[in-house]
Amino acid sequence: MTVFHVDAADATLFWTGAPAPLACALGRGGTVRDKHEGDGATPVGRWRLRWVYYRPDREAAPRTALPVRAIDPGDGWCDAPADPLYNRPVRLPYPASCEVLRRADGLYDLVVVLGYNDAPVVPGAGSAIFLHVARERFEPTAGCVALAAADLRRLIAAAKPGDVLEISG
Repeated sequence: MTVFHVDAADATLFWTGAPAPLACALGRGGTVRDKHEGDGATPVGRWRLRWVYYRPDREAAPRTALPVRAIDPGDGWCDAPADPLYNRPVRLPYPASCEVLRRADGLYDLVVVLGYNDAPVVPGAGSAIFLHVARERFEPTAGCVALAAADLRRLIAAAKPGDVLEISG
């Protein structure tokens, strides 16, 4: 099992075999042990790498041992705590609040879904915690971990089922 470690103190991500620590962006609310929906914080802990989403109109399918799914215009992720599909993928249009996965800004062109708050799902404990593409200047995220696109591709190529992202606080 590979542990991809995020050091929140210096906003870097590294793992055994990585060429060097990689710059990353974290949530605007810092890191927290007690995450709540909408707090903008990145949850501290160990989260399994579940699967990879990619935009087939912008990216080739990534080389990885993880399960891979193409994002289409109907893909969303529910972030409404009272909804039965909270913190789950949904089809758009969806009647409750949700994120659109096919974004214009490119941040979700390549996404690793993390096993945060998914077994079981706790309403209000946070949703859509992903590893995704960072903004150009590594501006804070809404709670996710973000890497430069080339670094994210490198991580995805190294990842396999059972691997985890460990976020320190």
